[in-house]
Amino acid sequence: MTKFPRISEYMASDLITLSPETEITQAMNVLMDAKISGAPVVDQSGDLVGVLSKKDCLKAALNAAYYQEWGGSVADYMSTNVETLDVNIDLVKAAEIFLASPYRRFPVLSDGRLVGQVSRYDILIGLRQQRD
Repeated sequence: MTKFPRISEYMASDLITLSPETEITQAMNVLMDAKISGAPVVDQSGDLVGVLSKKDCLKAALNAAYYQEWGGSVADYMSTNVETLDVNIDLVKAAEIFLASPYRRFPVLSDGRLVGQVSRYDILIGLRQQRD
């Protein structure tokens, strides 16, 4: 049986993270300026407490359109039921998880600590390299 590389070899580890206290408009600007679709939200201890996506920001923008004012923090809009992947799973297992999930990216944990993020694209790169 072929042994596949771990996702740790393909994940992004230099992450943009957000704080739950960050103003939602500031967080939205961070995502848009960095041209990323979402970011992990970590507390002061560095623990993962949520994820903020562009979809979450769209909720904030729609809310502002209805009520004519922006407001709230990342904590008000972020997803808190976060699915994560362990740093030690292999590319094939990760691909299977992505296929069974609507998510485009997962935070990656090692011993419960955020160490990276892996996307569908990252997994495709890894699988393509296995083919070559």
